[in-house]
Amino acid sequence: MSTAHGARARARIEVTAAIKDEARRQLAAEGAARLSLRAVARELGMASSALYRYFPSRDDLLTALIIDAYDSLGERAEAAHAAAAGAGPAQRWTTVCEAVRDWALDHPHEYALIYGTPVPGYTAPRTTVPAAARVGLLLIGIARDAYRGLGLARPSLPADLRPEAERMAADLAPDLPPETVTALVAAWAQLFGLVGFELFGQFNRLVEDRAVFFRHAAGQLAQGVGLVYPQRSPAS
Repeated sequence: MSTAHGARARARIEVTAAIKDEARRQLAAEGAARLSLRAVARELGMASSALYRYFPSRDDLLTALIIDAYDSLGERAEAAHAAAAGAGPAQRWTTVCEAVRDWALDHPHEYALIYGTPVPGYTAPRTTVPAAARVGLLLIGIARDAYRGLGLARPSLPADLRPEAERMAADLAPDLPPETVTALVAAWAQLFGLVGFELFGQFNRLVEDRAVFFRHAAGQLAQGVGLVYPQRSPAS
């Protein structure tokens, strides 16, 4: 790579980062629905035509911000999980859930972008899926480790739900029982519901010690998935 080419690449990275930083400031001040490429360009002292060379449309910029937010959340959760590597599955589960909450409290506007009200006129492309899946895959991995090790308690499954449960299991984790996968999907939704309730004010004047409440609720989700006392010995 020539020196000139390397300098241009670095400059592009720096300008892209500056555009994203300004867009995040606008998210905090105005919300995602009012994000404007022209306003971003104006604040950065750029011509709109120059900014379009980095992000051809508002949706392209939104997609980049969404992927960054999912990746930042995923990195926080994965780092917490790695730090708890020696703990049992239920403790690892709770640790990951608490990392999700901590990240959301540290990044409320980015959390709102990915788990809040959908942006009118915007549909997230499939390129967001790998980043969006990071936390879910981590939780599935914890359940998988337990299932392959000392075992999982299997939640009950109504007969009319079994076809859908088997379909979800085939798509998400074919090596896990459909009962477990169904419970995992429900727990995933409840986890982000708990975080959203706290972040968006629904717990005001209701839950005071929210960290303790959340830890308990995350533990209940772990039990619902089957991360309880071993159901069989490692040798069986």
